[in-house]
Amino acid sequence: MNKPAILKLISVRRELELSRDIRQTIIPGLSLEIEEGEFISITGPSGSGKSTLLYIMGGLDKPTFGEVWLDGMNITDKNENEMSIIRNRKIGFIYQFHFLLPEFTALENVSMPMMINNSKTRAQIRERAEMLLEKVGLKDRRDYKPSQLSGGQQQRVAVARSLANNPKIVLGDEPTGNLDSKSGNQVYELFEQLNREFNQTVIFVTHDEEFARRARRRIHLVDGKIESDTRTEG
Repeated sequence: MNKPAILKLISVRRELELSRDIRQTIIPGLSLEIEEGEFISITGPSGSGKSTLLYIMGGLDKPTFGEVWLDGMNITDKNENEMSIIRNRKIGFIYQFHFLLPEFTALENVSMPMMINNSKTRAQIRERAEMLLEKVGLKDRRDYKPSQLSGGQQQRVAVARSLANNPKIVLGDEPTGNLDSKSGNQVYELFEQLNREFNQTVIFVTHDEEFARRARRRIHLVDGKIESDTRTEG
């Protein structure tokens, strides 16, 4: 019996208006269902629409036509204010660059989404932030600022921050693109651990063939269309 879809795209089309008369189609019409707890890589050549698809999934971009459903809610027509609240509560985003706030410590950076959400006490926020830093192997670096951390450590803080509000899905856009192979591998293993231990739904875009193969489901895009959608047991 299939689990309910945590994320559903229905006939999603994305066009860019280059001028009044010229429109470029990035995604011509794509339908996709993702179940809770899946670990998915999205691959494809440059310009195939991978990042556009990921941003549509995360409500950072809107389809020109079609619908996007997240956790049973149609988010297609939500305004930016509504989407900010939904993203903060239900979506963890990890970018190629970590985007940590340089003037704050690792602990404060991880705490920030919870402070915005305003649903926990200061003590609860600190406790969860410390737990997440321990989970990513950086408990002893909690009082370090980003400039005092290596690239791999900064990205692991970004992973901890993405989990702050216990999101329904974690989306990664080339999350290891700026890291050396050892640091990148540590981040990959962290994703696998989160997926295994917390049943965390993880979807990431990558050019890294090795990491792409480690996901349990791989969606390969060409010209904005799903060329293949394969699953492996593991």
